[in-house]
Amino acid sequence: MKKIFFFLIIVFIANISFSQESESEEILKEIYQKKLDSINNSFNYETGKVLIQDGLAEINIPEGYKFLNAKQSKYVMSDLWGNPPSEVLGMLFPKDTHPISDNFTYAVEITYSDEGYIDDEDAKDINYDDLLSEMKGDAETGNKERKKLGYPTIDLVGWASKPFYDQSNKKLHWAKELNFEGDSINTLNYNIRVLGKTGFLNLNAIGNMDVLPIFKNDVNEILNSVSFTDGNTYADFNPDVDKVAAYGIGGLIAGKLLAKAGFFALILKFWKVIAIAVAGAFSLFKNKIFGTKSEEKDA
Repeated sequence: MKKIFFFLIIVFIANISFSQESESEEILKEIYQKKLDSINNSFNYETGKVLIQDGLAEINIPEGYKFLNAKQSKYVMSDLWGNPPSEVLGMLFPKDTHPISDNFTYAVEITYSDEGYIDDEDAKDINYDDLLSEMKGDAETGNKERKKLGYPTIDLVGWASKPFYDQSNKKLHWAKELNFEGDSINTLNYNIRVLGKTGFLNLNAIGNMDVLPIFKNDVNEILNSVSFTDGNTYADFNPDVDKVAAYGIGGLIAGKLLAKAGFFALILKFWKVIAIAVAGAFSLFKNKIFGTKSEEKDA
């Protein structure tokens, strides 16, 4: 409820500020900026090596990035960005940005799925163009249901970056270009999966399409920074003890695990994409309330 209250305050100020004298507007600007600074300064970022999921895996935070732990990441995802509660293990941010800063570009959400050991035998036989066609068909079917439930449609435009599976290191990455109904700017959803003996790590980078060149430039460094700890790696799989997932690499890319969990799980997945727009709303509200510098000069 805190986030809703805060946004209502912003909207209230937006509605009354245009009738204020310039001195009052300066006070409102100061209050607004102090609130944002207070939120951004409350985060404790980490660099160096961090363990996640009770030591299951580790991340050597890449140069130019900073890490936010699970507790603070849940606050960002749910309280600030309006997502449903999730088991986020942490988030990576470019070093010079914050969750609600004006220069926000993207963030990398880190989660873990204990779906089981992913058999990667199908990786060499996948036709990614055919897989994309199948995924587009699934998206169209999902859109019919979304419309019935009053949700905006989500169109899968295509690959922003074709899937690539590093069989030696058991790491997979790909990117989708999405369009949300009513949005003029398409959304980037860059996916990284690191396979382990009982599941996989998910690293999802979400932002507008214009951040794709920036992220692609950093993706190898991020891939190399994440690994399972000894005893939890893909090579540690024991078929007599460990669970095997019901799908392979193709199903992992296509999101078949979500289809099993039901349609609502698919909606929740895409809510994480929508969340980025909420973060950007702070600067949008600020411009609406106070105008840009050029508008102030022209006034």
